[in-house]
Amino acid sequence: MIVLFVILVVALLGFGFLNPLWWVAAAVLIFGAVHYGRGGRGSRNQGGNSEYRDYRDRRDRLDRWDRRYRRQRQGRWNRQERRDEHHHR
Repeated sequence: MIVLFVILVVALLGFGFLNPLWWVAAAVLIFGAVHYGRGGRGSRNQGGNSEYRDYRDRRDRLDRWDRRYRRQRQGRWNRQERRDEHHHR
């Protein structure tokens, strides 16, 4: 992928001698590659943020699960407590 990118940039720079607009296209391409990186994200967003993103996604899934099943578990716990109170009398 990098090789294709380099070939494209060299070709655009070569065509720039025919028409300077190609130099502008090459500059925009280089700027985009440097600014957004290979992953399509901003360069300042790369690195450790993927770990945080994984953590946040897992936390959100657990929160949704808790909200979904909280009432069901609460009812089960209440029934169990009533049974335990009744058997201890």
